Amino acid sequence: YFPLVHALNGQVVKISAKSTDYINPMDVNLDVIYHPEKYRINGDVEDIDTIIADKSEFIASFCELIMKKPQNAELDGDEVSIIDHCIKDIYEEYLFNDPKPENMPILEDFLNRLNVYADQNDAARRIANCLQLYVTGSQNVFNHRTNVDMNNRVVCFDIKDLGKQLKKLGMLIVQDQVWNRVTVNRALHKSTRYYIDEFHLLLKEEQTAAYSVEIWKRFRKWGGIPTGITQNIKDLLASREIENIFENSDFIYMLNQAAGDRQILAKQLNI
Repeated sequence: YFPLVHALNGQVVKISAKSTDYINPMDVNLDVIYHPEKYRINGDVEDIDTIIADKSEFIASFCELIMKKPQNAELDGDEVSIIDHCIKDIYEEYLFNDPKPENMPILEDFLNRLNVYADQNDAARRIANCLQLYVTGSQNVFNHRTNVDMNNRVVCFDIKDLGKQLKKLGMLIVQDQVWNRVTVNRALHKSTRYYIDEFHLLLKEEQTAAYSVEIWKRFRKWGGIPTGITQNIKDLLASREIENIFENSDFIYMLNQAAGDRQILAKQLNI
């Protein structure tokens, strides 16, 4: 995709442990704070409370991945509560005190806030211990402020060189960035086209699969047009979420299929 993106003067964001392109998972849309009138939709404005609630939910998904919970296990109530408490502390302090992009919170701020409670709170200590690797350890690629042009008309996220440890996180963070962009474009009455190649990879993981279903269900109401691309039909159909995605797709475009895949598709799509 690089030649196409460059030909359109787009932005390629190469995310890997060695890359100097950074995306901050703690980013929020400051334009909503300074120009709320632009984001008035059906009389409602996305306010600071909504921004904080959305960020808290995303960081909970992020922590679920880094804590390597058993298959299908979710964070317990204590863990969700302390994450929400810390995120509220961080963003209320930031958003109500002249927020600037250069002061945007990063994961290190989240870790520091968890450590404040770690002595008295077991959940805070567990999360902080797991987060350490991604803040001060060797996998700290997401502990930086965003330094690429996320406002370009065409943005390409390259996560091919992310190691196994970081790939799940990278996919989740890219999806969050896409959500942010769709939110902004919705208010500006612009459509957002989102193409996901090797789509089966997103459906392999519980968190990114759930995020993908949300995208398929809600994007169209927000002016988003998602397209999943894959050649691995068996892997794709192995996901529990695929039925939701098929049911919320306007059309499915099939090129030449192997004999085994044809049978699977015929049964799945009732053709």
